[in-house]
Amino acid sequence: MKVKIIKKQSFRVIGKEGQGISNEGEQWIPSLWKEAKENFNEIEQLAKKDSEGNIVGIWGAMSDINDNFNPWGKEGKYIAGCEVVNTATAPKNWTEWNIPGYKYIVASCNQETYEKVFNYILKEYMSENKY
Repeated sequence: MKVKIIKKQSFRVIGKEGQGISNEGEQWIPSLWKEAKENFNEIEQLAKKDSEGNIVGIWGAMSDINDNFNPWGKEGKYIAGCEVVNTATAPKNWTEWNIPGYKYIVASCNQETYEKVFNYILKEYMSENKY
């Protein structure tokens, strides 16, 4: 599995937000992705695209429950969504996060491999690389 660390300037994501017990993420996060995927047509026109018309990024982002983008404690927040243009406003039933510039862990996946990649990042990659 190819995992890389990137430095990225602040950006915006519109998606489906959830909050739950950190060590139970495998139970509450997949439903956020399911809901985002099923309703993606509602935000598709807001997606940031490259010069070829491809969506720049689909993001699963995490924050502490105080929205400070610190690591999860006992609980955490998660958004399953799409990077959007800076002027975008979240439609009804969607949430907008302004994500700060920082270093990010990036791994490619699809709907079928998401859970495996997510678990690998959290349970292996981060500890092996002292994050």
